Amino acid sequence: MTKDQSIKPFLSLSEDIAAAKRNNQPIVALESTIITHGMPYPKNVETALKVEATVRENGAVPATIALMNGQIKVGLNHAEIEELGAAGLAAIKVSRRDIPFVLLQKKYGATTVAATMIVANWADIHIFATGGIGGVHRNAEVSMDISADLQELANTSVAVVSAGAKSILDLRLTLEYLETFGIPVIGYQTEEFPAFYTRESGLKVDYRMDSPKEIAAVLNQKWQLGLQGGVLIANPVPEVHACSKHYIDSVIEKALQEADEQGIKGKQVTPFLLSRIEQLTKGESLVSNIELVLNNARLAARIAREL
Repeated sequence: MTKDQSIKPFLSLSEDIAAAKRNNQPIVALESTIITHGMPYPKNVETALKVEATVRENGAVPATIALMNGQIKVGLNHAEIEELGAAGLAAIKVSRRDIPFVLLQKKYGATTVAATMIVANWADIHIFATGGIGGVHRNAEVSMDISADLQELANTSVAVVSAGAKSILDLRLTLEYLETFGIPVIGYQTEEFPAFYTRESGLKVDYRMDSPKEIAAVLNQKWQLGLQGGVLIANPVPEVHACSKHYIDSVIEKALQEADEQGIKGKQVTPFLLSRIEQLTKGESLVSNIELVLNNARLAARIAREL
């Protein structure tokens, strides 16, 4: 059931996921920091259930991943999503380095993109839908603040469907980093790298592909060749729900300035900025956030079916 049998005792697969694996059904991994750190309760629970429903509607089985009660859960049930959503920011934001500690302490652990990729790979799930990946933060040449998501993409063979990278980042340097570590960036029906809330960044993707079938074929080819590592599939937020680039850029600048003034650093930066951007846009950014995640879940399910 897993690549490495030593991992097996720590993984707790839900009945749905175990059945899907037995029946060779397509599965889409989903992260849990979007539940605990991405938006307030109960909107977070409502959104998580909507994302799972969207995956099912598009022919795949959703596997929301989290650490709970000393177990690595692959596939949360409704009650567990509710429990995690109510815990909110009390849950620990888990990346690669945190997994053994949170597991032993039996605390709530909400998986980031990096941790979700690791667990998905352990469970032989190779398609993952999220909102936006982390990346190189602005002023990283001083702070050295670079998301662990990027190294995980370099090392772990999971394809990540996202609306590009979060627009609070330095997107140019993020793309440079992805190129350095040989991580292909595919634009789904676009040649421009999307920037989370907006479809525009002024930056190009490596390859444009226009169908889930094309994308599945290139994933198969990459991994059959023994080329380890992930692929970033950049799927722009639907136009009707996109924010204008000029508007969102000005809001982000204000939120970044406030974070700097308040001395907010490290893991706390992204949740603070997303929350502040939501306040400054009077909820418009939250609508975009939800819709882009649903859009990514749709595409991920279709690619998983083709795989």
